[in-house]
Amino acid sequence: MTTEIILRYLHFISIFTIVGTLTAEHLLLKKSLTRAEINKLSRIDAIYGVAALTLLGVGLTLWLGGFGKPSIYYTKNWIFHTKLTCFALVGFLSIYPTVFFIKNRKGDPTEVVAIPKAIVMMLRLELLLLVIIPLLAGLMAHGKGYFGK
Repeated sequence: MTTEIILRYLHFISIFTIVGTLTAEHLLLKKSLTRAEINKLSRIDAIYGVAALTLLGVGLTLWLGGFGKPSIYYTKNWIFHTKLTCFALVGFLSIYPTVFFIKNRKGDPTEVVAIPKAIVMMLRLELLLLVIIPLLAGLMAHGKGYFGK
């Protein structure tokens, strides 16, 4: 029971951290940034990455570790698979901004770098997907989407 509570707590904290870091990145983005500002975004993005990996690890543990509902409930639930797909898309969309921030964080801190519009759009898509995921989780919590016997 205590292990499950700790895992669920880590799951929620990871979710909140992901939402917070992506929101912060979006709010800090401008058409052009100094390398010092990009370095700050890179550090925020690193926190996002740790939270995403924690969420993935804890989520897999909750799913396959026998905590709460049986793993078959999640395995045979199309909404759960949609939720996982949304999470994977968020991760996939984060690759380009992460690489851009890492490549452009070093150098003269006052040098200005143009930010590609694609980065802004990718962050917005990530945030949109993050709005959908709790809806899917709520539907699952009410027993929707299960196609097993």
